[in-house]
Amino acid sequence: MPRLFALDQNFPEPMLDGVAEFMPEVVLVPLRRIDSRLSDMEDWEILLALHHHERAWDGLVTTDSSMLTQPREMAVLRQTNLTLVVARGAGHDPIRATGLVLTHLNWICRNTTDATPQVWDLTARSRPATDPWTLIEKIGAHQHRDPEDLWRESQLTANELRIDPLAG
Repeated sequence: MPRLFALDQNFPEPMLDGVAEFMPEVVLVPLRRIDSRLSDMEDWEILLALHHHERAWDGLVTTDSSMLTQPREMAVLRQTNLTLVVARGAGHDPIRATGLVLTHLNWICRNTTDATPQVWDLTARSRPATDPWTLIEKIGAHQHRDPEDLWRESQLTANELRIDPLAG
């Protein structure tokens, strides 16, 4: 049985609709499709409305990390045994938030239970790029080999580098 999560209005519906067939473990429904009045409610009221709704909601997916600092929201979450998934660190970028949620959703669905309230605080860190030489050094350390030897063995010759693999 797939998990059933409500989505706040910050997620791009066409994008989620497009991947729905590839995620049999979950059904994601925007708040406005559940009931248009939910868009005007406080976060704790949304949680309470999901708890009382005719469908058995597992929880809410949001980008609103301020919910994590609100005692009323946390109290209602605890009382209703719902799951709250927060895409934190995505800023105001709906594509990034969607990617963050999709990355973790399978794991969340497998570990969500009706008997225990849960908060999944998802973060996305942007890191600087890694120099390939650093990775060659790591490979060398893992293989107990000198990275210079690996480089010499693995690099293309000048002639090999000039040949386009698609031109022929």
